[in-house]
Amino acid sequence: MSRFQTLTPSSLGREDFVAAFADIYEHSPWVADKAYEMGIDETCDEVEQLHERMANILLSADRDTQLALINAHPDLAGKAAMRGELTASSTSEQAGAGIQDCSPEEFERFVRLNEGYKAKFGFIFVMAVRGSNRHQILASFEERIDNSPEQEFQRALSEINKIALFRLQAM
Repeated sequence: MSRFQTLTPSSLGREDFVAAFADIYEHSPWVADKAYEMGIDETCDEVEQLHERMANILLSADRDTQLALINAHPDLAGKAAMRGELTASSTSEQAGAGIQDCSPEEFERFVRLNEGYKAKFGFIFVMAVRGSNRHQILASFEERIDNSPEQEFQRALSEINKIALFRLQAM
């Protein structure tokens, strides 16, 4: 178990807790709010314990709420990234994967794959990109496009929970 480096969750009041963890789940502070409602104690000072709690909140949410959270994530190499509208975490994650270094052809491929994926599944492609590069991400797009909608929905939730863990570990 690892402890948070920059804060102690059990010492925070509701407002500060929600503010600190608001974007662990992209533009979805409701996850942090529900985590706080469950009661914050010293076990929440362990990254893995708080992650487990937050992951379970996402997984127990109704499907429409889960879908909204999936779609709160930006497209990889999408227009929001190009306009600089990503959260700080998303910007860092995409930069770490080298997405900003795409050639025009690679960028066009990302656009095409994003559009095709959304057309098929009705939600955006989500991948925890830390430790990946743009070539691996493009390969994952092409591999996952053949999955069923339910497989991809569950995969998106799994990837979101991975992203959340990475973000918590950085705190």
